[in-house]
Amino acid sequence: MALTSIKICPVCSSPKLNYFLTCQDYTATQEKFILEKCSACGLVLTSPQPSEESIGKYYLSDKYISHTGGGKNLFDIIYLYARRVALKWKRRIVEKSSIEKTILDFGCGTGEFLEEMKTHGWATAGVEPSSIASASAKKKSARIYQSLAEIHQQAFDAITLWHVLEHVHDLNGTLKKLRELLKKNGTIFIAVPNYESADAQSYQSHWAAYDVPRHLWHFSKNNMKQLLESNGFRLVEILPMKMDSFYVSLLSETYRYPKHSNFVNLIKAFFMGLSSNRKAKKQTNFSSLIYIAKK
Repeated sequence: MALTSIKICPVCSSPKLNYFLTCQDYTATQEKFILEKCSACGLVLTSPQPSEESIGKYYLSDKYISHTGGGKNLFDIIYLYARRVALKWKRRIVEKSSIEKTILDFGCGTGEFLEEMKTHGWATAGVEPSSIASASAKKKSARIYQSLAEIHQQAFDAITLWHVLEHVHDLNGTLKKLRELLKKNGTIFIAVPNYESADAQSYQSHWAAYDVPRHLWHFSKNNMKQLLESNGFRLVEILPMKMDSFYVSLLSETYRYPKHSNFVNLIKAFFMGLSSNRKAKKQTNFSSLIYIAKK
């Protein structure tokens, strides 16, 4: 397996990276991976991490539902229900910030969000490297690309990354390219987990949103703002994703207490989600956050 050690923080270029946690891949291989934290900006990173060429095997699991699009167990059913509810909510967020109706969904998975936008009159395009997921997405939107390199001279009013940026190897290169694809007054919407949330602090190495090694980077509000600004974006708003605390807590309970019944884990996760959201209000430290930025 090809693993690459990160020597310099991609957000602030500091070489001061210190041990933070050891986490397990509960989805595919059960391997353990180290997380390091930048002492300058606070970015947490998976290091060493699989290369772009070798990371594919970590997505080859029926548990990785965003690529398969289906599922039969309790967690998948809850995830799919939450996703259906979230689609309309995400569309309204985008529509409030975008006058015109051309959108690129980077990391579109099986294409449900693109389908929602297309149904409401948007001209849609998506980028999805997974052949399994993109095959499904192509049934919902005609323009699905395997990479950003395939898109030429196309300006979008809105670009969305719903829990995608944490998977991207080249953070700065990707954001610079996305900025080029935005129209002059275009808006980018980036949703990522927040490791400063109360549920992350409680579950520690069992926090499901670390999702090693698929999640290469783990953000806080401060380093996300720094990352956006260093790539030419102006952060205008941060919104909470309150439902994420419940689903992430449910998975985290399962990782921490695998012998507990689903019912017990469900109840404990529900109360953890409530507690996390309540504690998050003062400083907007919810389990996941949406960063809305202008070009």
